Amino acid sequence: MTLAEFNGLDADAARDVLRGVCASPAWAATVSAARPYASVHDAYAAADSALAALPEDEVDLALAGHPRIGERSTHASSVREQAAVLTADAGTRTALAEGNAEYEQRFGHVYLVAAAGRGPDELLAVLRARLDNPPDVERRVLRGELATINRLRLRSILETEAK
Repeated sequence: MTLAEFNGLDADAARDVLRGVCASPAWAATVSAARPYASVHDAYAAADSALAALPEDEVDLALAGHPRIGERSTHASSVREQAAVLTADAGTRTALAEGNAEYEQRFGHVYLVAAAGRGPDELLAVLRARLDNPPDVERRVLRGELATINRLRLRSILETEAK
């Protein structure tokens, strides 16, 4: 889809497209309402701004739309982003599952990381390092990861304009 096509969608259709990027209804509504965008970079900036303004309960809704690292997903973007993880050896898959459980126990939500282009060993190392974060620091880190994921997904939707 081009930026012009995205700008031309009705509000419901635009929100539906954006919910495929980020599961937060408030985020999708805010980004949709700010259309039309003059450039994809303006769309990225609006996406970042909408995320920064989200209250924590909406961030939780966004997180709920992401599978655990290493779990199979039906969401096409998650499948692409985690492709390398699905080829990990059994030991790494087990370590990721255990790390995911420990992370969720510590922080109360799924471990979120921009997985695209990263191998399973790197994702496991990042997970282990983030387990040492204080909760407030980790919350800032996960917002940054969510912003990266949102931008990558938004770019894939507007790919004809972003290249």
